Amino acid sequence: MLAKLNSMVLSGIEAIPVKVEIDVQGGLPAVEIVGLASTSVKEARERVRSAIKNSGYDFPNRRIVVNLSPADMKKEGSHFDLPIALGILLASGQIENSLGDSCYMAGELSLYGNLQKIAGVLPMALELARYKGPIDLLVPAENGEEAALVEEVRTFTVRNLREAIDFMSSTGELPEVKPRPPQLMPDQIQCLDFAHVKGQDTAKRALQVAAAGHHNVLLIGPPGSGKTMLARRIPSILPEMNRSEILETTRIYSVANLLNEKQPLISSRPFRAPHKNASAVSIVGGGRNPRPGEISLAHNGVLFMDEFPEFNRDVLESLRQPLEDKSVTIARAQATYTYPCNFSLVAAMNPCPCGHYGSDSQCLCTPTQIHRYLNRISGPLLDRMDMHIEIGRIKFEQLQDKAPGENSSLMRERVNRAREIQACRFKDLDISFNAQMGPAQIRQFCRLKRKAQTLFKEAFDSLNMSARTYDRVLKVARSIADLEESETISLNHLAEALRYRSLDRKYWNG
Repeated sequence: MLAKLNSMVLSGIEAIPVKVEIDVQGGLPAVEIVGLASTSVKEARERVRSAIKNSGYDFPNRRIVVNLSPADMKKEGSHFDLPIALGILLASGQIENSLGDSCYMAGELSLYGNLQKIAGVLPMALELARYKGPIDLLVPAENGEEAALVEEVRTFTVRNLREAIDFMSSTGELPEVKPRPPQLMPDQIQCLDFAHVKGQDTAKRALQVAAAGHHNVLLIGPPGSGKTMLARRIPSILPEMNRSEILETTRIYSVANLLNEKQPLISSRPFRAPHKNASAVSIVGGGRNPRPGEISLAHNGVLFMDEFPEFNRDVLESLRQPLEDKSVTIARAQATYTYPCNFSLVAAMNPCPCGHYGSDSQCLCTPTQIHRYLNRISGPLLDRMDMHIEIGRIKFEQLQDKAPGENSSLMRERVNRAREIQACRFKDLDISFNAQMGPAQIRQFCRLKRKAQTLFKEAFDSLNMSARTYDRVLKVARSIADLEESETISLNHLAEALRYRSLDRKYWNG
């Protein structure tokens, strides 16, 4: 007897429908799973066998063939356990199916027959939301809140195999999870505030410009000057995410299996800070079973890389293409995976191995050591950092000042106004921020007057700028003008943007 059920398979952050076909035949007892099934899928044979027996049913002592269609697509994950187990019981005539063809299911079975949490439920629900007509989705109870974020799909939660059997046979009911709109979770509200940072007014202004235009930033300064403290507060001045950004970010975390059962929603902008010993795979993504890397987990947020030159060279160079394309593609022999990575890169570094080059303290490094240290960052990667900000040492008087600095709320208001200006400017284009402008948009929206052009020419020659740097200076100048709510880029706006590239001469071209 033949049984057919519906499930899904993940490809990157997308979900693709899969037909699970089970045929119970005569012959020697065996379970064959075909359709490019990975090891985790083939291991379902033993999990399903024990789950069926421990749920009070008989496992057929016959030849069982399980086909996962389409057969030319690699199948990963343990979420096929539930449809395989139900399909075997259907094909062996032990239960009946009263569900229509619009029901999809996914879940991992324990040996006792309980359903366990799986990865990628949100992408499955989002894919099913595109289909016409009512769609039902059966998922483990721990994934219920995650799937319920998609209002167009009816989500039912299953605690064990027995409940799924009763629901399929119309002899029992399953709890339907009521949809709820995305909302900010209490412990995700930002508690870090720029008001807690003493001094560093120039750096705060620069980070505000970076937040307004979605620019990449390189922070350079001696140890203890506050680079990490400043970077960790950048999310507090970024605009709140809209529903589309929330679902897109949560989808990535769902695929990476990093969602919390009680709070299955990434509603605040991510801040990722990988360790300097992280591998290229953990940063960019990939691996034997491809997973999103840190750059994708920072999508719509901030990727902070402290001790920037200390990262392996292959890690740093692997950032170049994602910084330009805002996505990363991982190619394998049987499949190609694409993960979004539209993040702001904030990198921090010391000016030399001892950290005191260019500051008031005595530097203990030789010129060769300094040169070798700074050149761990290649020219092409340095070009992709829109702003280079020098962080000076805090003075004693500044630390003793009890007056609070400007808080993040006021800074966020200005950033929001600048983002609104950009949204109006790019409403007919496929971009949202100044940092995403291409050559055509730069020519259209970043025109300079004669005096500004003269200044830019002198700076271009003296700083030995590349064409990429030329474009990025104009983008930063456009963001500064937006913060001032100015339609045109004035001489002051350009001069400030050039100041954020003046460190090139001091450290790299000096």
